Amino acid sequence: MTAQTNSGSCCSSDGSCESGAATDVQGIGVTTVYKVSGMTCGHCEGAVSQEISALEGVTEVTAVAKTGEVTVASAAPLDEDVVRAAVDEAGYELVGRA
Repeated sequence: MTAQTNSGSCCSSDGSCESGAATDVQGIGVTTVYKVSGMTCGHCEGAVSQEISALEGVTEVTAVAKTGEVTVASAAPLDEDVVRAAVDEAGYELVGRA
């Protein structure tokens, strides 16, 4: 499989990507990193991950309490208000994109 890049994409020709903004990686989906406040432990990570994982189109969630970052992979870009509602449901606050 050959890596494809779009003009202005953060992905390099070898398929690696920089972290931060939403990124379409080789047509397989979008990865977005969010900042969430209030996470302090593994339980917090699990609660946030569980709520975001339940959103339609989400394929993977990784929450890291130490950095306050939550990485979300999805089939298509997610509405930030929908992600905010899921984080709120878990008991935390979505600060925005990292």
